[in-house]
Amino acid sequence: MRERQGDQRLAERFEEHRGQLRAVAYRMLGSLTEAEDAVQEAWLRLDRTGADGIANLGAWLTTVTGRVCLDLLRSRTARREEPMAEGFDTFVPDPVLRALPQGDPEAAALHTDSVGVALLVVLEALEPAERLAFVLHDMFAVPFDDIAPIVERSPAATRQLASRARRRVRDATPAADPDLGRQRRAVEAFLAASRAGDFEALVAVLHPDVVLRADAGALASGLAASKVVRGARTVATGAFHFRHLAPLARLVLVNGSVGTVAVSGGRPRSVTYVTVEDGLITGLYILSDPDRLARLDLSALEP
Repeated sequence: MRERQGDQRLAERFEEHRGQLRAVAYRMLGSLTEAEDAVQEAWLRLDRTGADGIANLGAWLTTVTGRVCLDLLRSRTARREEPMAEGFDTFVPDPVLRALPQGDPEAAALHTDSVGVALLVVLEALEPAERLAFVLHDMFAVPFDDIAPIVERSPAATRQLASRARRRVRDATPAADPDLGRQRRAVEAFLAASRAGDFEALVAVLHPDVVLRADAGALASGLAASKVVRGARTVATGAFHFRHLAPLARLVLVNGSVGTVAVSGGRPRSVTYVTVEDGLITGLYILSDPDRLARLDLSALEP
């Protein structure tokens, strides 16, 4: 009986940290499924070792989760073949969807625990050890002394990893207006132009240097294939080809920003994350991979 009570208490203590561990793993991996797997592995390791002798369980679990994610990233990198690496910049991470509240948009922003899709795309371009050092230190305030053993470097070298990653993130992450009201107006204008089939109106709501990144999975081909497209008129042309999907789209919060999900027959057809600056859309990140869409949790979109 005492042993069962101890096991239950250990599980309860782990659950107190599950939300933070999931946040760490999602930022490390950009995949909700892999993040859950990493968190589960952290629990299995704790269950095997027990908490005896662990002074700070939260810190221990965070570093264990980071180590698991690092192994997954290295394995992912090793499996990636050269022919695929060229098109890997089409990757769009798993989105976190929430209903767009009708009330105070500032209050809505407080309810997201997600990091922006645009930032996750930038993190995907980092080397695994750089990503770990940046995520654990800059996002979760883990000391370099604790990160160093995970990446098998000195604390000073680990600090350099984070510094290099920080510069790359700063240089590559697009500027974005955090105001949900202005985001919403830009997205609504884009949808209205798409539904009306108004090409010039589409161009007008897009920044001249807009970038569209579409991740349709490995099997898509033709116009629906994964791609990166740049420039307002080129992006508008692609949107014009897919204007038949616009009536299916509804406004939602995608990783804390206004975006859309297109639903048909109760199943998501695509999710679009949008970045906006000065009232114009600067980035469109579209996930239309059917396998990954099928695993999305849409329960948070229910009224």
